[in-house]
Amino acid sequence: MGVDSGLPDFRGHEGFWRAYPAYRGLGLGFQDLAGPVHFVDDPPLAWGFYGHRMQLYRTTVPHSGFDVLLRWSRRWPARVFTSNVDGQFQRAGFDASDVAEVHGTIHHLQCLAECGEPVWRADDVEVDVDETTMRAVGALPSCPRCGSLARPNILMFGDLAWDDREIGPRLQRHVAWLRELRRDGARLAVVELGAGTAVPTVRRQSELAAASSGALVRINVREPEVRHGHGVGLAAPAAATLAALDAALEHPGT
Repeated sequence: MGVDSGLPDFRGHEGFWRAYPAYRGLGLGFQDLAGPVHFVDDPPLAWGFYGHRMQLYRTTVPHSGFDVLLRWSRRWPARVFTSNVDGQFQRAGFDASDVAEVHGTIHHLQCLAECGEPVWRADDVEVDVDETTMRAVGALPSCPRCGSLARPNILMFGDLAWDDREIGPRLQRHVAWLRELRRDGARLAVVELGAGTAVPTVRRQSELAAASSGALVRINVREPEVRHGHGVGLAAPAAATLAALDAALEHPGT
């Protein structure tokens, strides 16, 4: 979903290294860097990676496909379930309470020392990054309560300390909404965009949500197959496909 807005594609080492060539020389892939251990062992390395991404997501303009989804959400009851941590749905105009970010968000921070400070917004946080080495330089984000190092409020690989107190209620509301739809006999249509198989959180949620209706549209350039349940797979990019679906809804039969 984010690639059509110009965000880098992290699928596979080659795609990741094209976006961040400094990591090629270190032999580090996305999964190697997207773990909490580096905030303990090498904070400048950890914050070089996440600080650069934080700034990138702040300046990225959501593509036109987000506008299509926003219009649909105003026409029919809708919610967003996403593993993206970039906050692009909110930037596009979606109410944060309607966006269930199952892996958290880079725009909130938590205390690495787990001192009890609630998750806080990172709006005023700036991290200087040397883009040659991809290491943070200068002061690093810290906890406002105890002064310990802060980390993004993201569920990372091998993460046993992710604080889900901020996102938890939104996930619970999302589940309750699905249950209410099933109870009322509503037919749910699920539009899934770019969700891969490496971490199949979104794919499984989509398949389960659409199980009773069979109305799953899986839009995925590389992995469009629907192997579990019923649905339609489209091997196409997000923005162009959403525009085509929108046109078909406005002018059925054309």
